[in-house]
Amino acid sequence: MALALEAAEARLRSIMQTVPDAMIIIDERGRIESLSTTAERLFGYSMAELAGRNVSQLMPSPDREQHDGYLKRYLTTGERRIIGIGRIVVGQRKDGTTFPMHLTVGELRSAERHYFTGFIRDLTDQQLTESRLKELQSEVTHMSRYTALGEMASTLAHEINQPLTAISNYLRGSQRLLDRLDGEPVPMLREALGKAADQALRAGHIIRRLREFVSRGDSDRRIESLAKLIEDASTLALVGAREAGITVSFRLDPKADFVLADRIQIQQVLVNLIRNAMEIMTETANDRRLDIATAAGPGELVEVSVADTGSGLAPEVAKHLFQPFVTTKRHGMGLGLSICRTIVEAHGGKIWVESPPGGGTIFRFTLRAATMEEGADAN
Repeated sequence: MALALEAAEARLRSIMQTVPDAMIIIDERGRIESLSTTAERLFGYSMAELAGRNVSQLMPSPDREQHDGYLKRYLTTGERRIIGIGRIVVGQRKDGTTFPMHLTVGELRSAERHYFTGFIRDLTDQQLTESRLKELQSEVTHMSRYTALGEMASTLAHEINQPLTAISNYLRGSQRLLDRLDGEPVPMLREALGKAADQALRAGHIIRRLREFVSRGDSDRRIESLAKLIEDASTLALVGAREAGITVSFRLDPKADFVLADRIQIQQVLVNLIRNAMEIMTETANDRRLDIATAAGPGELVEVSVADTGSGLAPEVAKHLFQPFVTTKRHGMGLGLSICRTIVEAHGGKIWVESPPGGGTIFRFTLRAATMEEGADAN
C-alpha cells in the first residue's frame, strides 16, 4: 500500500513538473496541495512557500475575501458556478502585480475528501496582441479615411475645374458680345457678368489650393523594417484566412529589409492588397494560395509583391484599375487601389499589376531602400 502511494505521488510530481499549463490542486478548505512548475513561474512563488496556504493568496481583492465563501456554498448546496466552466478571472503574483487569466476548475473525490484542480492560462500576451491589433486597425482606418478623402478631393477638384474653366470662357465671350450692344441694361449686364467671372475665378483658386494641400500630403517617413511592416499588416489583414482555406507563404529577402516609409501608410497599402486577394480567392477559387514576397529591385528600390490564385483580371480592367472610382467589387467605391497608387507614388515608388500565364493576379510595388548604415543611424 505504501509503495503504491509513493508511486502515485511520484507520478503526480512528474505531472506537476511537466504540465504545460499552470496547474494548482487545492483541498475543500482552499488550501494548496500541489503547484505545477509552470504555476510557480507564473505566480512567482515556490511550492514550499505556498504549501498549505489558502489559494486566495493568488487572487486580488475582492475575490480574495470571497473565495472561501464560494467553496463553502458549493460544498453545502452543490451549486456549480465555476466548476467545469472556463472563465476569465484575475490573478495576483507574489510581487503584487495582477494579470488576466483563463481558469478552468475540475473536481476530484478521494477517500471522502474533495480536491479541486485549477488549470490556468496566462492571457497577458493575448490581450497585448489584441490591444496592438485594435491600435493598428484604428491607425490604418484613420489613415485610410484621410487618404480616401484626399483622393476624392483631388479627383473632384480636377473634375470641377473643367466646368469652371468653361464657365469663365462663356462669361468672357458674353462680355465681348455685350460690348457690341447699346442700351440702358447693358452696363448692369456687364457688371453682373464681371461679378460672375470673378466668382468663377475665386472658385478656381479655392480648388487649386485644395489640390495643392492634398498633393502635399505630409507624412512621417522614417527608416522602417519592411519585414516588420509586413508582419504587422499581415496579422491584421489575414484575420479569417485559415477559416477561408487560404494558405499563406512569406518569402522575405533579408537583403531587402530597410526602407524609407511612413509606417501606417505602407501598412494601409499592404492591408488593402492582402484583403483584396483574400476576397477574390474566396469568391472565385478552390485552390487558395497567397504569396507575399520582397526582393531587391533595380537601383535603390525594394520590391514587394502580393500574389493570389484567384480568377485574375481582364486586360481592359487591369488597364484602369488604379484610377479613382474603378472597381471590380459589387459594392466597392473604387478608391482602395487608387489610394494605394497615391501612397506608393508619394514614396517615390511605382505600383502595378500582372496577370501570370497560370492564372491569378500579382500586385507589385516598389519603395526606396535604406542602407544598413541608415537603419543603424535611425535606431
